[in-house]
Amino acid sequence: MGRRVPPPQYEHVTDGVRIRVRPKFMHDESEPARARFMWSYTVDVENESEQTWTIVRRHWRIVDAEGRRQEVDGDGVIGQTPTLGPGERFSYTSGAPLAAPSGIMGGTYDLEGEDGRVLIATIPMFSLDSPYETSLPS
Repeated sequence: MGRRVPPPQYEHVTDGVRIRVRPKFMHDESEPARARFMWSYTVDVENESEQTWTIVRRHWRIVDAEGRRQEVDGDGVIGQTPTLGPGERFSYTSGAPLAAPSGIMGGTYDLEGEDGRVLIATIPMFSLDSPYETSLPS
């Protein structure tokens, strides 16, 4: 058997807040014959600044290979509004279904500082690629 390749990792830093995303295609939860393709993604938010931040909102932009767009807004992440002091990290895993075998996803978190300042932290765009993606004819 071949070596397992770790999932790709995407990373962006906004004013000392590092956001890393690792997407993974979920074979067992996908049904290609029914145009259902499922990914999980793990997000690490690491506070490398001197400020304490609370994640208060999220905004995701998802575009599949067919050009269908989804916008997802909500309070916090996974039902929580985590607070990260200097040097602290918060990680979570969530999922994204698409009706096409590939797409891209990215967005922002609104973080509120202990001084009331709001920071819009970039979630890097990341690829959602499945083994069911077909090449375009040349």
